Amino acid sequence: MTVHMAQLTAARALLFVPGDRPDRFDKAVAAGADAVILDLEDAVADADKDAARAHVDEWLARGGEALVRINGAGTREFEADLELVAKHGCPVVLPKAEDPAVLSGIDVPQVPIIETAAGVEAAVALCAVKNVARVAFGSVDLATQLGVRHNDEVALGYARSRLVLASTANGIAPPVDGVTTDLGDETVLAADIRHARRLGFGGKLCIHPKQVAAVRAGFAPTEEELAWARRVLKAGDSVSAVDGQMVDRPVLERARRLLALADS
Repeated sequence: MTVHMAQLTAARALLFVPGDRPDRFDKAVAAGADAVILDLEDAVADADKDAARAHVDEWLARGGEALVRINGAGTREFEADLELVAKHGCPVVLPKAEDPAVLSGIDVPQVPIIETAAGVEAAVALCAVKNVARVAFGSVDLATQLGVRHNDEVALGYARSRLVLASTANGIAPPVDGVTTDLGDETVLAADIRHARRLGFGGKLCIHPKQVAAVRAGFAPTEEELAWARRVLKAGDSVSAVDGQMVDRPVLERARRLLALADS
């Protein structure tokens, strides 16, 4: 079994699970995330890479359904990881995406993580690659490279907006925001979700199952938004006013998108 492109483009909560912890794979699926990412990269020590790949291979062979975050291009694990995802036909999450040519050589659906300055500057070209379903933002790695705090909204604002614009310009799904590392304060996660959604992101990477429900709810249209959308569509296609605000074609389109998002 594999995760289909439509599932990727509609996903709100994508949950990481370390590839060397097979005892957590089924638990991660049961957590209710829209998609699970089996991680062969950052979550796995170098000495455990081969064992992690074997665990992921075995679980996928038994019918498991997930994305796989492979090790980046140029690492010694890259080719073996590619063989694994090709064998199972599962979508790949490529870290530190910078070169469109690397993405073009991967013949499965992809969610590249843009997490370097070079990747941000190449965002439009990366989003244009055929098999890219959407991109994700690697906020922690980029912040480290830039020498700023990973939770600094101002410092990372340009990068986030560039990913949203690049995705929209290429007609692909809205990008997925980076992780919230604070697992003890729910208000931090809620604030991160609000900020990302305000900028145009469509989902978020999760590092713990307890983040999933909040992320799924936070990226879904609110009841207030849905009620507004219904009032707008009820007013008809001609230029009109709803709640004292002008309604024209772009506003109608936003209303339709909100209702479609609620059904996804």
